[in-house]
Amino acid sequence: MGELATLPVFFDLKGKRAVMTGGGAGAAWKAELLTATGAAVELYVPREDLGDEMADFLASEPVSGTIIHHDRPWATDIFTGAAIAVGDIESEAEAQAFVCAARAAGVPVNVVDKPAYCDFRFGSIVNRSPVVVGISTDGAAPILGQAIRRRIETLMPPALAGWASLASKVRGEVMDRLAPGPLRRAFWERFSDSAFTTRSPGANAEEDARGFVADLAHSAAAGGRVTLVGAGPGEAELLTLKAVRALQAADVILFDDLVSDDILELARREAKRMLVGKRAARESCRQEDINALMVRFAKAGKHVVRLKSGDVSVFGRAGEELDELRRENIPVAIVPGITAASALAAAFGVSLTHRDRAQQVRFVTGHSKKGGLPEDLEWAALADDHATTIFYMGGRMAAKIADRLIAHGLPADTPVAVAANLSRDDETRAAGTLENLGAIVGRIGVDRPILIGVGRVFTEHAEAAETGAPAAISAAG
Repeated sequence: MGELATLPVFFDLKGKRAVMTGGGAGAAWKAELLTATGAAVELYVPREDLGDEMADFLASEPVSGTIIHHDRPWATDIFTGAAIAVGDIESEAEAQAFVCAARAAGVPVNVVDKPAYCDFRFGSIVNRSPVVVGISTDGAAPILGQAIRRRIETLMPPALAGWASLASKVRGEVMDRLAPGPLRRAFWERFSDSAFTTRSPGANAEEDARGFVADLAHSAAAGGRVTLVGAGPGEAELLTLKAVRALQAADVILFDDLVSDDILELARREAKRMLVGKRAARESCRQEDINALMVRFAKAGKHVVRLKSGDVSVFGRAGEELDELRRENIPVAIVPGITAASALAAAFGVSLTHRDRAQQVRFVTGHSKKGGLPEDLEWAALADDHATTIFYMGGRMAAKIADRLIAHGLPADTPVAVAANLSRDDETRAAGTLENLGAIVGRIGVDRPILIGVGRVFTEHAEAAETGAPAAISAAG
């Protein structure tokens, strides 16, 4: 554990006495917070010192707790029996007196916007009660704390509150019937998946949860499942939130060799990681072996994440894996990722379906199962001057792709864009014309993960390349 600026604690104030002074907006917000915890708030301030916000709050009905207004200034007698004291005080002398009186009575105290007089601080709060997240910057950067809160709020759907309440109902049964360790974690991981992917617990949610407890108690294998996760083009920040949650819930991760280390760093530390990459012209795992690994681990009760670069459903052999898992009656889910074509468009700053240049976009594999150029493609249809065509895994076939397209009528000066290692630190981009495609790819290197874009949406990049070399090659950043 590194150094902590403050100790984060969660203070139970339900039914406890909290004393306050101050009638401004800051005091009104603190009074609302304290009553929300169920505290019995007593406010000591003359009526003429009440601001509009505090007056409105006193006239409302708190969601929890109570608030009583005493029409008089605070005095040393108010602290007896109090659990907490809060003051919204302008004067330094009065603030010091308030703090001294509270501390003399053994009551922790906070003076709004005066850190030197605070025994504790109110951080930014994400409220999904009973799940509550507090964020503190130790008073150094409140705006940063608010920005962090907004980021966390995107990770925690409002319906999480209902799931947390349901968790409290089934927790006893989980503790009684499931042994500590893998079984309990299997239950809570599956439960958490529902909490983050469902709007709110349905009518049968409690029954389903208890049924899963019973299944796990009967057989550990009941917890086995597979999630096919798209890792995107490479940059960790391009992962979806759902993909990150899957990685952090995994027992076993079977990953391709195009998956970056930064992405693997986001996975659960205890997860077993196994490289099962498949690359052209390299020795690699057979698809049958990968299928067998998924089945074996899932039947042992493990949550298996099959982590693939790009999007699972685009040239990722997901169909074969889904068929095998369903034959074995293993639960399987898909988490989509950003496909390389989208990353290519972002890298070149273009729209793949610019309405003045392309009325359709096509994703095409650049090589066949045998490693050569696919012979069953409709090359005449692909040679369309009003479409954008993206060739995946086409590096070694680049020259042949260009020859076929030109032979079927696509102009030799059709713009092309080529990228390797998209969204990574060593990303390389180039542009030019179709007749030079083979040479462009050759300069980038055919042994790297290559993506080829063909179409008039890349016109400006091709024209810029022609003013210098046949193709301008640049590294990202």
